[in-house]
Amino acid sequence: MSAVTVPTAPSPQATPVRPVRPRPTPGRIVAWAVMVVIVLVTLLPFYWILRTALSTNSGLAASPGDVLPVDPTTGGFERALGLQSTKEAIAQGGAGGGLRFWRYLLNSVVVSTLVTVCQIFFSAMAAYAFARLRWRGRDKVFALFLAGLMVPTIFTLLPNFVLIKELGLVDSLLGIALPTMFMTPFAVFFLRQFFMNVPREVEEAALLDGAGKVRIFFRVLLPMASTPVLTLAVLTYITSWNDYFWPLMVSYSDGSRVLTVALAIFRAQTPQTGTDWSGLMAATLIAALPMLVLFGFFARRIVSTISFTGIK
Repeated sequence: MSAVTVPTAPSPQATPVRPVRPRPTPGRIVAWAVMVVIVLVTLLPFYWILRTALSTNSGLAASPGDVLPVDPTTGGFERALGLQSTKEAIAQGGAGGGLRFWRYLLNSVVVSTLVTVCQIFFSAMAAYAFARLRWRGRDKVFALFLAGLMVPTIFTLLPNFVLIKELGLVDSLLGIALPTMFMTPFAVFFLRQFFMNVPREVEEAALLDGAGKVRIFFRVLLPMASTPVLTLAVLTYITSWNDYFWPLMVSYSDGSRVLTVALAIFRAQTPQTGTDWSGLMAATLIAALPMLVLFGFFARRIVSTISFTGIK
């Protein structure tokens, strides 16, 4: 017998599926309008800083309400970076003395790095102890430790200053970094939330292989927590970089003055001509730009990590 072949119908060509765009509704239009307004309100201060930094002080005094830069110039940035002579600065209505920008920038980098590295390290160990180790009164101690989040920072300034003074660390970079160098309640709580979400089977498998608690922390849990640690490091670095009041209390000379405190020089150097607004805004923009870039680069990772750890 010969095999019977059954003709098959040609398969229809697959038509590309076009994404269905949602129809504009009144609610959606209002939501987009509100979002645009919020974005504009958020970006307006940054634009005004840039507009002021690119203007001359005499032009700002003559036309303070202009939207565009008045007499556009880069003199404000040159004074902020210490690239302008005293004669040129006074001619533009700026500060007579230059800002030691690179010295203050180095101080800010040293303080922020010291605070971030030490705080992350010690907070991670404390979080591991609260999340994984079983010891008597653990939850009560953690609740007492967590209560530190409710203490306003202003209440701790005077005790910290007395302590730093007794240690002889006033007007030093270590004195600025020491109060927040070891750990903070938020950092411990943040990392504890992640450690509690790690399956215990991972730790039990390491224990069966002969690893101790210290080895499990450094070789197993800490590498697994690389993303939350990086997120916390970025947030800690930005917070330390933007700190102003505590460095203002402790530092008195250029050797320990950080960049945020040094911005006040533009207000104090020109009592005869007024504040050097152009130089002040230029220095402010330069000081804020690294943190804006850092946060923008890690923004998505920060949001996803906070969502994973369950912090609301």
